[in-house]
Amino acid sequence: MLAALTGLGLSTAAGLNAYIPLLVVGLLANFTDAVRLPHDYAWLSNGWVLAIIGVLLAAEMVLDKVPVVDHVNDMIQTAVRPAAGGVVFSATQAASQLDHSTWMTQNPWVSWVLGVGVALAVHVMKATARPVVNVSTAGVGAPVVSTVEDAGSLGMSLVAVFFPVLVVVALVVFAVPSWWAYRRLRRRRARRAASRLQQASQPS
Repeated sequence: MLAALTGLGLSTAAGLNAYIPLLVVGLLANFTDAVRLPHDYAWLSNGWVLAIIGVLLAAEMVLDKVPVVDHVNDMIQTAVRPAAGGVVFSATQAASQLDHSTWMTQNPWVSWVLGVGVALAVHVMKATARPVVNVSTAGVGAPVVSTVEDAGSLGMSLVAVFFPVLVVVALVVFAVPSWWAYRRLRRRRARRAASRLQQASQPS
């Protein structure tokens, strides 16, 4: 069960920032025994791969903090973040150890599906909430929220590896503000739709 929580936490982190959990897993596998990568994922701890991930992370951290540009970045990351979620879930062997399930071990593709699904769900919430922040703060909140998301991704990655029992608590903490932002966006869209309807119904 702990392995499943590790995979869940890392996939959630990937939904916030694709490169942070990849870098955390790769560095820990390279320099410590905290993460042991399967043979098929040994490339993740390669120095050149980690360097490339580091460069991509630096670019992501800049682009995601610029209003409007962050929206374009989120569109691009719609493919990248779920893929990263699938990698980190599979690379940590979370799926193969899920309740010591033989079926899961014999069907490694399921780990990709689980990782991709979790990361995609988090990414969608993130991408949906960001416009609300940008509009309501005239763009000032973008770098603040992005920094919080980066810190959340790093924190979730470390918790998933070292304290997987706390992943559920971390998910609850993450879900509350995300749900609030989603509901606020829905109310804002409803008000806009009502305003348009009222303007259309007024005689010219």
